[in-house]
Amino acid sequence: MAESPAAVIRHRAAVIGSPVSHSLSPVLHRAAYAGLGLDDWSYERLETAPPQLLGLLADLAAPAQGGPAWAGLSVTMPHKQTLLAHLDVIDPLAEAVGAVNTVVAQRSGAGAALLAGFNTDVAGIVGALREASRRPVPGSQGDHLRVEQAVVLGSGATACSALAALGELKAGRITVVARRHAGPGRALSAAHRMGLDVETLTWKPTDPASNIEAAQLLATADVVISTLPAHAADPLVDPLRSALEQAGGTRPGAVMLDVVYAPWPTAVAGAWAHAGGALAPGWLMLLHQAVPQVQLMTGHQPDIECMRAALRSALAPASTTPLSTDD
Repeated sequence: MAESPAAVIRHRAAVIGSPVSHSLSPVLHRAAYAGLGLDDWSYERLETAPPQLLGLLADLAAPAQGGPAWAGLSVTMPHKQTLLAHLDVIDPLAEAVGAVNTVVAQRSGAGAALLAGFNTDVAGIVGALREASRRPVPGSQGDHLRVEQAVVLGSGATACSALAALGELKAGRITVVARRHAGPGRALSAAHRMGLDVETLTWKPTDPASNIEAAQLLATADVVISTLPAHAADPLVDPLRSALEQAGGTRPGAVMLDVVYAPWPTAVAGAWAHAGGALAPGWLMLLHQAVPQVQLMTGHQPDIECMRAALRSALAPASTTPLSTDD
């Protein structure tokens, strides 16, 4: 029996970054396209060093001229913050956060596209925390968390999105624990733009006393969001175990989101779970940020369960390779 001819690709999208070979965004987007019946869409990885970024954006905006039309980009490091200066339109949330993880080529007719930047990392963090949390606000059907105390580990682009997510969740006291806090791309600057009052703790991973101080702060939190790379939080593991033992476990309903999704659980996440805390793995954030990303690019609402199944399948053989959610 003759095979069906391959669909003609009319729309293309990609994830860009450097490095980008580890990205699981193609798994999620391709599963979403399949579920939506979008056979004429393609999605790829594009290794893009900083000197290549402007040329790629020019290609993205250019008229299709008979070939596949660019629909958009998923953006990972190191472009999430530098990209802001090169787009035509920035969504207010992305502007406040100071980081873009989604670019949509908005076309009208056959001319050049308008490039619009969005941030779906915030939705990814909120979605992951809500799904993993064991303590919804009474009467909210699990739509909101009660967050009296929150800690963000790290101060980069994902930490900026974490602060916006905590603002959406109406967190009370927020503390950013990081080695560096100063700079326009840091979480403290984003907090000022968003009107959030945050406290800071300068963390020195090689200093045992500093690790103990940071761990004690984590142990009293309702929500911890670690935006650190794989193994960067390892100096906190033993002090966190001790602090949680002294406290008799985590606070009721407390949840930790660790943006690393393989290997899982990370050492710090394992210590948290051992003390009774709920965990939101990094892949859950990746899933929840991809859903609005697909919707922005295609105009269709994808099936999250179809995407979840594809992601779980892809993660199984990658479980020993350190990966983070900066897609």
